[in-house]
Amino acid sequence: MTQPRKTYVRPLDLKHGHVDMAHGSGGRAMAQLIDELFARHLGNDYLAQGDDGALLPPPAEGRLVMATDAHVVSPLFFPGGDIGCLSVHGTINDVAVMGAEPLYLSAAFILEEGFKFADLERIVKSMAEAAKAAGVPVVTGDTKVVERGKGDGVFITTTGVGIVRPGCELSGRNARPGDVILVSGTLGDHGMAIMAERESLGFESPIVSDTAALHGLIAAMRASGAEIHVLRDPTRGGLATTLNEIARQSGVGMMLQEKALPVTPAVGAACEFLGLDPLYVANEGKLVAICPEGDAEKLLNALRAHPLGKDAAIVGSVHEDPHHFVQMTTAFGGKRIVDWLSGEQLPRIC
Repeated sequence: MTQPRKTYVRPLDLKHGHVDMAHGSGGRAMAQLIDELFARHLGNDYLAQGDDGALLPPPAEGRLVMATDAHVVSPLFFPGGDIGCLSVHGTINDVAVMGAEPLYLSAAFILEEGFKFADLERIVKSMAEAAKAAGVPVVTGDTKVVERGKGDGVFITTTGVGIVRPGCELSGRNARPGDVILVSGTLGDHGMAIMAERESLGFESPIVSDTAALHGLIAAMRASGAEIHVLRDPTRGGLATTLNEIARQSGVGMMLQEKALPVTPAVGAACEFLGLDPLYVANEGKLVAICPEGDAEKLLNALRAHPLGKDAAIVGSVHEDPHHFVQMTTAFGGKRIVDWLSGEQLPRIC
């Protein structure tokens, strides 16, 4: 019997090659891209099932939490990270601040025709390293290709699934008058790292993104025994927008103390130079915690004992206010409203 002829397929040129329209066609080229690049770096038993979705084991107890996040950051690579690790960290954090243990991720890529394989591999490797370090695998995904000039290199959407145990649920609706507001570290690092790289601003002290997965830090906070009412990661719109969201959800007012806000000298100087307010600049590895006043010191100590919380600080308090205003006592002793962000202060930062 005549043996079928084997079709030789040249391996992807990951050093010099580029994405073309065939890599999104659903045919052999797309299968090769998935096998030789995505599966090579992101591979695990769930992804290896090879179906249109991943068959996952049922949770033993608790409720499912799902979050999704699209990432369109520009530039794709920046001091401290890139769109790859950012897409993993951002979605893990969205799941974790709801009190859930992140379990799985999905990833969808929109690639622009002509995008370099070398840059794509760098991004996927970064995703793989971030997912492995976090213990949260990418179990399913999708790839599409758009014509040259109709994208911006690569966009990534990740969706995360986690499990929240009974009694561990957290929500922005839970802030109460008398509560204390804490942040886990310095503000504005991510947004200013992106801006400095984008505009080629050569500051004397380099600014590095704080992008990180926060579920380990949250576990340490839980282990302290402190009661936690609210957790949130202050990404787009920064701390100011996040607190306004929580104040509206909970029907309360808030008062910040400007002197207590942790901002590095480099970020502070960069914001002053550019006319920006660090309260509105995005973070990707920080969280806001709101807890009863009696547990504030215990929670602060737990934060500072963790590498991702070493610069944690108590920055304000929650009070009754029918208008749900967020205000701040300034360094000069006056008061001002910390309003919602109006417009886009820093576009394309996550």
